[in-house]
Amino acid sequence: MGRQVLLFISVLSLGSALGQVSYSIPEEMAKGSLVGNIAQDLGLELKRLRSGKARIFTRDSAEYIELNRERGVLLIKERIDREALCGQTTPCALHFQIILENPMEFYSITIEITDINDNPPAFGTSNVQFKISESAVIGATFILDRAIDSDVGENSLKTYVLKPTDNFSLKMNNQADGSKNVEMVLEKPLDREKNELLSLVLTAVDGGDPQMSGTMQILITVLDANDNAPVFTQPVYKASVKENAAVGTVVLTVTATDADHGSNGRITYSISIMLDYALEMFEINKESGEVRLIGNIDYEKARHFQINIRASDDGGLTGSCKAIIDVLDVNDNKPDIHIMSKSNVISEDAKPNTVVTMINIDDADSGENGKVQCTINDNIPFVMKSSSNNFYSLVTDSDLDRERESEYNISVTCSDEGVPSLSSSVTLTLQISDVNDNAPVFERSSYDAYIVENNTPGLSVFTVKARDADWNQNARVSYILEDSSVNGVPVSSYVSVSADSGVIHAVRSFDYEQIKDFQFRVKAQDGGSPPLSSNVTVKIMIQDQNDNAPQVLYPVQTGGSLVAEMVPRSADVGYLVTKVVAVDVDSGQNAWLSYKLQKATDRALFEVGLQNGEIRTIRQVTDKDAVKQRLTVVVEDNGQPSRSATVNVNVAVADSFPEVLSEFTDFTHDKEYNDNLTFYLVLALAVVSFLFITCLVVIISVKIYRWRQSRILYHSNLPVIPYYPPRYSDTLGTGTLQHVYNYEVCRTTDSRKSDCKFGTVGSQNVLIMDPSSTGTMQRIQSEKSILDEPDSPIEVRPRWLSVPSLKKSND
Repeated sequence: MGRQVLLFISVLSLGSALGQVSYSIPEEMAKGSLVGNIAQDLGLELKRLRSGKARIFTRDSAEYIELNRERGVLLIKERIDREALCGQTTPCALHFQIILENPMEFYSITIEITDINDNPPAFGTSNVQFKISESAVIGATFILDRAIDSDVGENSLKTYVLKPTDNFSLKMNNQADGSKNVEMVLEKPLDREKNELLSLVLTAVDGGDPQMSGTMQILITVLDANDNAPVFTQPVYKASVKENAAVGTVVLTVTATDADHGSNGRITYSISIMLDYALEMFEINKESGEVRLIGNIDYEKARHFQINIRASDDGGLTGSCKAIIDVLDVNDNKPDIHIMSKSNVISEDAKPNTVVTMINIDDADSGENGKVQCTINDNIPFVMKSSSNNFYSLVTDSDLDRERESEYNISVTCSDEGVPSLSSSVTLTLQISDVNDNAPVFERSSYDAYIVENNTPGLSVFTVKARDADWNQNARVSYILEDSSVNGVPVSSYVSVSADSGVIHAVRSFDYEQIKDFQFRVKAQDGGSPPLSSNVTVKIMIQDQNDNAPQVLYPVQTGGSLVAEMVPRSADVGYLVTKVVAVDVDSGQNAWLSYKLQKATDRALFEVGLQNGEIRTIRQVTDKDAVKQRLTVVVEDNGQPSRSATVNVNVAVADSFPEVLSEFTDFTHDKEYNDNLTFYLVLALAVVSFLFITCLVVIISVKIYRWRQSRILYHSNLPVIPYYPPRYSDTLGTGTLQHVYNYEVCRTTDSRKSDCKFGTVGSQNVLIMDPSSTGTMQRIQSEKSILDEPDSPIEVRPRWLSVPSLKKSND
């Protein structure tokens, strides 16, 4: 048979082309038969069918058509029976879509199935019986069962033939649905006496080529006279029933009357003509004429029914009427959602209007009950767009960000407009794939770290941490120390950074006294392509450690000379003797110094200020106090553990210089004097008898020598002034020394016995007694003393005394 091809192509938006192709084929074609060249009709190349993985999408489970991608043709997959597929519905067509991917496209295909004459007309029964009174009038009609032909169009039922036609003829009446009622009309009166039984054959013939036919035998029993046939109250009865009406519901009631009496007037109701699909839906009560529902009516399968009802009396006369039952639609079908094609993963850099999923929606209801609207959940970057009737595309509505949302569960809900509304929903899970669009971000804008000096190289100092909002390799962070220098030295010689963990290690041991802090930059770089990075400033501050002992600046400790401070015997309580000055190169509490008196010749006479190191008297000086006072002062810092230094301070308690001179001369020559005395004793013991007189002379000579020396010092004008450090001020508010003490020193003019000369010891103003001196005393004054400045608030010009030791001349 011929094959017709109709091609309709339309282009739609949303990035997917939708074309429509229609074909017409006869039913019962052999499996594998060619339907059409779909590639040629759609204008597609074969490689596009293969690369796009072309496939057929149909909502029905049965697939009658298959696609050959290699040839680009549609083939018969299963034998098609038009009557089984569509019944009496015309036209009969298959509807499906061809889906292509990359990019997503779909085309609608319609294949019309044309009828062939493969079904003969058939009666519901092979024979039917009539009881007709002989008194039946000419023209009386008798309704015959209609034959059913499953074919349609020209192949459907066309005419009936009745044989023999001695008493009866056929009359056909056209119905509103296009069918024909068949009536047998009495043309010649019956004569029971001549022929009690009549046998006729009714033949139904269709219009196909070749023609096909079916027959039914009519058996007529001639009865005695019954001259009134049943008559219905109305020729056509109409009723309506909802499709969800319960079984047993009375749809309508028909009523017929018969003018006869007795058995000839007793009426029996029956259904004479009804299509196959209605046989299981309705029944009629033979006695009452009630038409009841015996099956479940589905509006989507049949929207109306037509029933021919016959009323028969016992005399064999019949009457007929027609019942038309309309089925009312009820919203009893939810929208059916079909996923035609979908993507499970989409990149976060996908552009707006990218198609994610294509959906087909079908609602079997009609009217408002069949109108469907689809929505998705709010606050997501997607939107549903209708590409054509009952077809929707889910597309991106805005930019995606995997760091904000890595997965979307999109609920698609489709609701009809029935009352109450019915809906269906489906959840689509969509993964967002990562793109390297986020640079690492440090937890802080800058870092401050501390390390104690004298650390061991390789010590972990601090950890910087950066986070990358991306995923997997794009979020893998590496740490890099940026090139820079500290005091002209590369920062890499100070610290190093672990590339994986961000731990900062000290490369060297730090000394707070050399460097107190330094800063550098660390870069965090991800593993994306291309990589993204950020940097942060790290400041390392060295913390001081108590690794330096205090250093005493004053009094100066000399190798062979003695430093002494003068205290008059008239000094009051709190008299400032001197001040111990010390410094500590450490910082903070490690440099806080405290002064303590460790040892003293007389602890009850002196004290040391804990914070300022000032040595003061704590009681009135008396004549009983020894001239020579030796103090040992400990200077201690506040570190843990603490470090200390000691200094010896010699104090001379005297009102006159000769007293100091005699005491400190003996003090400096104790050892030498003792040695000479031992020698003299040994010598005297050896020659005691011989030298007795000589020894007396020597002793007298020594006494005279000492007397003369004391007289020389007594008449001397040399001043004796205590020393105070530069810029010294009294922190207790008593002020600096306000008096200048002058002492006279007497000396002989004989240079062989004694000599006075000025000597210099560094830049300090001190009282020096040098055992190795030649006996010369010299006055020294500091060159840079702040006390020499004219603007000094308290101008005190200190003076001091250098007391030489007296050595015996060999002359």
